[in-house]
Amino acid sequence: VAAALPGGDPLAAALAAGETPSPQLVAASGETAGLRPRFAAACLTAVLLALGLVVYLSTHYSALEKMRLELTPEVLTQKARETIARLGYAERPADSAFGLDYDGDFQDYVEKNDKPHPIWDAVLAARPSLLRYWYRQSPRDMLAQGFQDQLLNPGIIVRDDPPTVISGMINLDLDPQGRLTYFQAIPPQKEDSSPQPATFDWNVLFASAGLDAAQFQKTEPAWNSLAASDTRMAWTGTWPGTTRPLRVEAASWHGKPVFFSLIGDWTKPERMKKPEESTGKKMQQILSLVVVLSLLCGAFYLARRNYRQGRADREGALRLASVMFTLEILLWLCRGHFVPSLETFGLFVLAVSTGLFVSGTTWLLYLALEPWVRRRWPQTIISWSRLLSGQFRDSLVGRDILFGVMLGVVWILIFQIRYIPMMHMGAAPGLYQTEYLEGGRQALGAWLMQIPSSILATLEFFFLLLGLKVVLRKDWLAAIAFVALFALPRGFSSSYMAVEVPAWILIYAIAVLIVFRFGLIPLACAIFTIDMLASVPFTADFSAWYMTASVLALFSVVALAGWGFYQSLGGEPLWRPEIE
Repeated sequence: VAAALPGGDPLAAALAAGETPSPQLVAASGETAGLRPRFAAACLTAVLLALGLVVYLSTHYSALEKMRLELTPEVLTQKARETIARLGYAERPADSAFGLDYDGDFQDYVEKNDKPHPIWDAVLAARPSLLRYWYRQSPRDMLAQGFQDQLLNPGIIVRDDPPTVISGMINLDLDPQGRLTYFQAIPPQKEDSSPQPATFDWNVLFASAGLDAAQFQKTEPAWNSLAASDTRMAWTGTWPGTTRPLRVEAASWHGKPVFFSLIGDWTKPERMKKPEESTGKKMQQILSLVVVLSLLCGAFYLARRNYRQGRADREGALRLASVMFTLEILLWLCRGHFVPSLETFGLFVLAVSTGLFVSGTTWLLYLALEPWVRRRWPQTIISWSRLLSGQFRDSLVGRDILFGVMLGVVWILIFQIRYIPMMHMGAAPGLYQTEYLEGGRQALGAWLMQIPSSILATLEFFFLLLGLKVVLRKDWLAAIAFVALFALPRGFSSSYMAVEVPAWILIYAIAVLIVFRFGLIPLACAIFTIDMLASVPFTADFSAWYMTASVLALFSVVALAGWGFYQSLGGEPLWRPEIE
């Protein structure tokens, strides 16, 4: 009746009557006209100009740019295999894997010990390298045993998973220039009676590492590897071109090298007992566990209650869970390590199981959250309700996508601008997700990973902010509590509090503004935008081998903004020809 009357607002009428409006009623409410063409064009222009500034700052302050990466992962893989053959292991492996990662211990060491502050341009151009390439091979198929992130994708081979315990397994690390920094080979479990070869020439290892053996002095060995050995050696010296102490440890078994490692003061014995954690850190871990369990238990209780009372949007929750499950399977296909054996079917079963768990958790959070938002905050999910109902070309959906990308670009600019004074104070330059450097399938997986991560983060933000809103009963109190809960721990735990605290407060204040003023879709798009742009390594060298992944990631953000711009017009032409 209210909708039929002139100026009637059925959503306001339902709220005034104390009822929870249906998803269909929420989707039918709100604006239907698009943005004015000039305003939409101004928003898109602002996004494109800001993206240009983002790319410039990312390139100018990128650590990868200063490392001058010239060798592709494929070339490093070939160098790794040649090094292994040169060290006496010419057998063809049954399985192999490679990847890239950062030496975080070295980064922390430089930040704390280079006084008055690190000169990162010199550090990144010298040895040792912050970026390392790892390669491993095995006489058997390799199957990862753990999970690497919150998305629980199984079968992702990393540097130490699966453990190197099978005879014939070899682990090897190279720096970006292809110089050996680590080697380990597991000898046969059972010895044979063949004649033993002569003593190994350690100069072969020094040459592979790009070191001059004459510049090192012998010392007593101190580091053991998992590989059995009958000869151990150690030397001390300095990293070439620097004054940083370098310790070289090596071992051989029956005349073949089984261990070689370049060790700095920052290198930690990972297999030994770690130092006792502080009481504060233990309490922080316990608090995090309590928060996660409380979130799941609270979501289960609210979802069950909403479901039984008939207020839950079951169709919308099922659609969202189906999208999450599909993304989980696609991520497994992009990130997993596959072998031609029955174990791959086991990984498939595990991928389906973890996909069902993640999508089921999303379904639970949505059933718990959406009816409360629809009852107390329906204006924030109008475009979301239209999107879930299949109205992809709706002008309000397009507007919110465009606004979300624009706010996400503002976020990333704040992140980058905050880095400028921090780097002058000694902070390391920007490091990016290494999967974008590893090739097409891994880069696609890194890109796809931003979508479910953005959805989960959006639901968690909404769930927590709505809970604070219900408990504190005032929007401004809920906003302050939300910002304090996220921003202050991040800011005060940093070594650069004077910069980090105001930056994090501003970032989460914008998050609250997005939620209160714009809603679910803009927040999800903003999170996707910042996660994508903060993870991708940009470069000014158009011949760089990782340029393609950078361009495609940037294009995805531009395409998202372009789609939002086009749909936000609501079918109106961008310009009208003048008629005389």
